[in-house]
Amino acid sequence: MTPTQLEGQGAWLGFSLKGQRYAVSLGSVREVIRPGDITPVPGAPDDVLGIVNLRGQIVPVLDGRRRFGLDGGADEGEEESRRVIVFDDNGSVVGMRIDVIGDMLTFDADDVAPPPPGRAERRDDPVSGVITRDDGFIALVDVQKLCRA
Repeated sequence: MTPTQLEGQGAWLGFSLKGQRYAVSLGSVREVIRPGDITPVPGAPDDVLGIVNLRGQIVPVLDGRRRFGLDGGADEGEEESRRVIVFDDNGSVVGMRIDVIGDMLTFDADDVAPPPPGRAERRDDPVSGVITRDDGFIALVDVQKLCRA
């Protein structure tokens, strides 16, 4: 994690994709909404689901599963729990559809381990670190990398 991320540690918002757990700094989260109608955009990258009109602002929406390299569509009965986390990265607003919203998390900077081997070499990988909890690992997401142009 970058020094800036650690300084502004505070609270983190957890979420899940295909059973894998992630968290983003709450300071980068603008809001969490229901997916609603997402309009596909022809020619968009594979991990872009489309756009939504959020109170007059056009917001691109990423497919969290594709962005993190996880295969498959929604499992039976999952549609109701899906949400879109809307990020505000220095004025750039981007949404990401996730499977399940999780808990609020806090942790010490000493608890953060580097990303697993193989992930660190990928320049576009948004995972910046990992924390361990009794029930498994939680990958920490760098919103700037996630919302790359």
